[in-house]
Amino acid sequence: MKICGFTFVRNAVKYDYPVVESITSILPIVDQFIVSVGNCADGTLELIESIGSPKIKIVHSVWNDSLKEGGRVLAAETDKVLAQVPADYDWAFYLQADEVVHEEDLDPIVKAASQYVHDKRVEGFLFNYIHFYGTYDYVGDSRRWYGHEIRLIRNNGTISSYRDAQGFRTRQNKKLRVKKIDAKIYHYGWVRHPHKQLEKLSNFYSLWNGEKYAVPQLKDNDQFDFLKDADSLAIFKGTHPGVMQKRVGEKNWQADFDVRLKNFSAKDRLLYRIEKLTGKRLFDYRNYRII
Repeated sequence: MKICGFTFVRNAVKYDYPVVESITSILPIVDQFIVSVGNCADGTLELIESIGSPKIKIVHSVWNDSLKEGGRVLAAETDKVLAQVPADYDWAFYLQADEVVHEEDLDPIVKAASQYVHDKRVEGFLFNYIHFYGTYDYVGDSRRWYGHEIRLIRNNGTISSYRDAQGFRTRQNKKLRVKKIDAKIYHYGWVRHPHKQLEKLSNFYSLWNGEKYAVPQLKDNDQFDFLKDADSLAIFKGTHPGVMQKRVGEKNWQADFDVRLKNFSAKDRLLYRIEKLTGKRLFDYRNYRII
């Protein structure tokens, strides 16, 4: 049974993506990791090369900026690097540049992949998600944050990225048949210094709003207002992946939130309470079929 990791990245240094931590978090369980480096001049290529693992294969890509609407360019880049995964690999493990796997989850992932390698009904595995917000001490716990997504897919040549690259479907636009896996993805996309987060979001909005979107020119003291944007947060009580410990320890900003405060509509407040009482998220969007 063979697993190939894959990801794409652009401007990782400029926007402070934890891509090195992301890649190294699953290197122990993959036989190869393919990294597509987009056109940029901020030292991203050198950053990936600095990992120094013989498992890593770097490919190069020029992003199609005409697809800067609805996040389509992200799906296009995902499909490009997925196409680089050799046919003799059973599974392809996708991580975005701000997603990390905890070392305690590596064995369950390998176990599940081995168990279902010959069961062609299983087209992928569904992971639990932890979304950090503001600092490494808080997580988003509202319906705004998706609770599950597919990250390990069967390498059969029939699967492609869906919409903005959050998940996958077959090339016939059918939802994948997946098994739930007892493993988590730690998502750090909303944890940066407030200035860096504002820079990152300004660029990210351009991927959604097309070429006509004018990325604002930021001043050095401009900062993202984490407090204003939060709807519901909880204190993180677990442990971060080992590969993240250095980054967590070097955090150089402070953000304090009152987790008792909730910024909900009446409908979302009711659904939030039901979820906390029952553990079930009603009317949740599911881009997959659990088997």
